[in-house]
Amino acid sequence: MRLHGKSALITGAARGIGLGFAQAYVAEGATVAIGDIDLDAARAAAAEIGEGAYAVHLDVSDQASIDAAIAQVVDRTGKLDILVNNAALFDAAKTVDITRDSYDRLFSVNLAGTLFTMQAAARQMIAQGQGGKIINMASQAGRRGEPLVLVYCATKAAVISMTQSAGLDLIRHGINVNAIAPGVVDGAHWEHVDAMFAQLEGKPKGQKRAEVEAGVPAGRYAQPSDLAPMAVFLASADSDYIVSQCYNVDGGQWMS
Repeated sequence: MRLHGKSALITGAARGIGLGFAQAYVAEGATVAIGDIDLDAARAAAAEIGEGAYAVHLDVSDQASIDAAIAQVVDRTGKLDILVNNAALFDAAKTVDITRDSYDRLFSVNLAGTLFTMQAAARQMIAQGQGGKIINMASQAGRRGEPLVLVYCATKAAVISMTQSAGLDLIRHGINVNAIAPGVVDGAHWEHVDAMFAQLEGKPKGQKRAEVEAGVPAGRYAQPSDLAPMAVFLASADSDYIVSQCYNVDGGQWMS
């Protein structure tokens, strides 16, 4: 029960990695707000987890929605101890085909959403005077470029840099800011990703998925449960002396 009595908000938590983190946090004693733009899905996720989880509508591209979600967490639990910035969008295109609309959408959610949700959480944590934990979701895509994923890679590289700067600034308030860089994580999103690459690379359906999995030294895709222990660690007192770091949890795909 390393998170006993803690109040957490996880963005994009109605499914996938965010849902896996929420399940792990509740199991460790936290009360968790399932933040998501799809409120019905968030409510279903909270009901699946049971006591200790509740749904909050949250669109990280909208400042009013961010502020309202933080206020709802504080109104419900009296405080905010942990934020996980998990909400993100993915897109792929050849460099010559990238559109301003795609660029704007990805940077609005992946970078600005992460920044301004972190800012709102930090303001609340500073006002409380008890410190806190902020975990930003980066990616192996933020460690190096990929030929068809320029914009997504750029957003995740920026998340790593932002984590370093914010961590150095906020630690004086007792707020630890760190990040997790997953590799390839299994889930329903892979059907969409595979279809994108099939079109861009002229491959049959399922081939890209198989190629990516074959490239993982651990021999398989990650599951959210593979990432959750790191998320629990970074949210707990065990990480009190860890500042501005980005941890690879990727089956050996990147070494730093």
